[in-house]
Amino acid sequence: MHEETHAVTRIGWLRAAILGANDGIVSTASLIAGVAAAGASASSILVTGTAGLVAGAMSMAAGEYVSVSSQGDAEKADVELEKRHLAADPEFELEELTQIYEQRGLDRALAQQVAAQLTAHDALDTHLRDELGMSSEMAARPIQAAAASAASFTVGAALPLATVFFDRGASLPWTVSAASLLFLALLGALGAWAGNAPMLRPVVRVTFWGAMAMAATIAIGSLFGAVAG
Repeated sequence: MHEETHAVTRIGWLRAAILGANDGIVSTASLIAGVAAAGASASSILVTGTAGLVAGAMSMAAGEYVSVSSQGDAEKADVELEKRHLAADPEFELEELTQIYEQRGLDRALAQQVAAQLTAHDALDTHLRDELGMSSEMAARPIQAAAASAASFTVGAALPLATVFFDRGASLPWTVSAASLLFLALLGALGAWAGNAPMLRPVVRVTFWGAMAMAATIAIGSLFGAVAG
C-alpha cells in the first residue's frame, strides 16, 4: 500500500515549536552565561534564569498568538472578498481560473473543462486553493501556534537552566554554553528530521548563531563584572 507523509501537513506547529525551543535555549543560556560571567551568585543566576524562562514563554505565546491571528484576519478578509467576486461576476472568475490552469500547462480546452468542473464542485474552495494558494494545511491556527511555541520555549529554556544545578563555579559560563550548543545541535537535527530535510545545514546554522549570542553575552557580562569589581 502506497503512503505519503508530507512535512507541509505539520508546518504550522513545527515552525512555532522549533522557533520556541531555539529561542528558549539561546536566550536562557545567554542570560545565564552573561550573568555568571559578571560574577553573580548561584542563587541570583538561578532566579534570573527562571524569570527568563517564565517571561520568555509568555512572550513567545503572546507573540505567536498575535502574529498568527493577524494572518488569520487577512485570510478571512480574502475569503470574503473572493465570495463577493464569485457572486458579482462568476464568468470572469471562471475565465480567471481557466487562465491559471493554462499557465500550469493545460491546453485551452482542457483548462476550461477542469475550471468548469471544479467550479461546479466547489467554486470558493477552488479559487482559494488555486488562485490564492490557501489550504487547510497552511491555515492560521493561533491557539495551536501559541501553545506549541510556549511549551517548546519552556522545554528549551529548562535545559540550560538545569546546568546551574551541576556547576555553580566560575566555569558555569562555559559549561552552560557547551551544553546549550549540544542542545541546539540536537534541536537542529530534530527539526530537520521532522521536516524531512538533510540535517547538516540546520545543525550548523542553529549552533553557529547560538554560539554568537552566547559569546556576546559572556563578553558583556565579563566587562560589567570587571567594571563592578
